Amino acid sequence: MTTLTRLPDDYVQNPHAVHDLLRAEGPVQEVILPHGLKAWLVTRYDEAKIALTDPRVSKNIQEGGHLMAKHSTQTHVRREVEPTLAVHMLNLDPPHHTRLRKLVTKAFTARRIELMRPRVQEIAAELIAKLNDGDEVDLLEVFAFPLPITVICELLGIPIDNRDDFREWSNQLLSFGTPEQVELAASSMAGFLFQHVTAIAEAEPNDTFFSALVHTDDSGDRLSTEELISMAFLLLVAGHETTVNLIGNAVLSLLRNPDQLQVLKDRPELIPASTEEFLRLEGPINVATFRYTKEPIELGDVTVPADEILMVSLIAANRDPQRYENADQLDVTRSAQGHVAFGHGIHFCLGAPLARLEFDVALTQLLARFPNLTLAAEPETLGWRDSTLIRGLHTLPVRLA
Repeated sequence: MTTLTRLPDDYVQNPHAVHDLLRAEGPVQEVILPHGLKAWLVTRYDEAKIALTDPRVSKNIQEGGHLMAKHSTQTHVRREVEPTLAVHMLNLDPPHHTRLRKLVTKAFTARRIELMRPRVQEIAAELIAKLNDGDEVDLLEVFAFPLPITVICELLGIPIDNRDDFREWSNQLLSFGTPEQVELAASSMAGFLFQHVTAIAEAEPNDTFFSALVHTDDSGDRLSTEELISMAFLLLVAGHETTVNLIGNAVLSLLRNPDQLQVLKDRPELIPASTEEFLRLEGPINVATFRYTKEPIELGDVTVPADEILMVSLIAANRDPQRYENADQLDVTRSAQGHVAFGHGIHFCLGAPLARLEFDVALTQLLARFPNLTLAAEPETLGWRDSTLIRGLHTLPVRLA
């Protein structure tokens, strides 16, 4: 018999301390989240990998979405998601997920991603050229956000002038905004993407990524307009949110661990491999997206009943001391392979190669130009976004040098 645990109101400010306590008690606990939703939270590594891949666990939000209302407490306000934005791969099981992933993979190849490296380097250099020694800036605002949003907008053929709108809509959809804020953001995003998808579909095919996605045809099978809108939404939001927060979290970790910062300054060739350690220690996603149990499932010595919301904390799994020695410490020379920051199994993040490329370029150029940058605020004064999904800062004030 499990004990129902209410997570503290400041859970998003320090989830690691909460995860440590929960993990010590068992692999999964029934909890009430700060905003009132009852769910089972997985915090250990081995059980997280099972929960991310077991066929008894579903991601079909159309069939399981009603469980959000069933497991809501009186303090939890249900936020409706725009249907057009919800039919993407993360909300589907095989065979529908398999079909969509196959079509998208045809356009989102590793070769296409690597060919983007010179352009990513160019964008990063342009952003850094605007900065000066001695400046105090919000690194998220001037660098960590504009780099990936510019890349993903170019990838999707979206005018960069819209980037601030996308950021606002994304913040409302991924954080705990009011139902009215969420509805407005979702309808605005859906409306814009409908116009964009329609325009691309009516144009002649070209060799750009999104044109290839719109016109991809596999034995007569193509993505519908609704599927394209939802896919564009997924790529747009995931394509910048992951990297923004990966860069921000990593720089904060380095500034709080000057010995590790010195290692990368002395040996910048370690930066590409160190990406995995930053993903492990303070990845950009806390709790993975919606899942529920279709049947009872055993996780360690705990049986989670059917029809329960199952939440997998990726950052908790990645700090499991049974998997990684000194799991709470940053070690840029560590082999952090096997982390689950990008998920695991069939839903492993399709954009992981792009996020890794962008991070490699971003950190390499930033440390080369400003090797002595410092934090311009006390670490404990920094606020984290009000989201159980996103692990990211509101701001990252730094002094450039």
